[in-house]
Amino acid sequence: MDSLELFTLVAGLVGGLAMFLYGMNVMSGGLTKAAGGKLESVLAKVTEHPVIAYLFGVGVTALVQSSSASTVMVVGLVNSGIMTLKQAVNVILGANLGTTFTAWLLSLNAISSDNFFINLLKPKSFTPFLAIIGIGLYMFSKSEKKRNIGTILLGFAVLMFGMSSMSDAVSPLKDVDEFKALLTTFSNPIIGFVVGILFTMLIQSSAGTIGVLQALSLSVKIK
Repeated sequence: MDSLELFTLVAGLVGGLAMFLYGMNVMSGGLTKAAGGKLESVLAKVTEHPVIAYLFGVGVTALVQSSSASTVMVVGLVNSGIMTLKQAVNVILGANLGTTFTAWLLSLNAISSDNFFINLLKPKSFTPFLAIIGIGLYMFSKSEKKRNIGTILLGFAVLMFGMSSMSDAVSPLKDVDEFKALLTTFSNPIIGFVVGILFTMLIQSSAGTIGVLQALSLSVKIK
């Protein structure tokens, strides 16, 4: 692989990651606005029971696509005295599960089938339609609520396009033996664990880290 090919690969990967994170941020912002500022008050009321608090943490994080945002929100409620530490712990535990929703959704792209309906489940199949609906609502609707829904759909579309860009960028690596050898070093759980920590600290998104890894796993096959 020459320097131009390497530059194109890195640029595609970085650009795809940027779009992935931006789409996630846009979608999160749209969901927060659509909630009308009521998310915090609802969170404080429904977390009295530990199980409900856990499930609520899962649901909120799956929606806003950020366990960090959920955690910061909960810490703020604890500091203000609206929520107890016990309630907060259960919500945060649920948030750690809810953040895996993105990874699960992206994994549907790996489905291999000739069945039309099964292929329709893949995000890359229905994302273009969501983007068209989203831009229509955002540009032509006078209702703030509908505009927020349009923002959510556009954010999801950008997120999925970023994921697709990352997959396309790293696709040439499937024929590079040196890169395959590098990936095999992650079979050591300690190395993999440390790399996961450092990369997530760098981009401040566990979903982004998982997105990059899924893009690599879909494009690079290691025998």
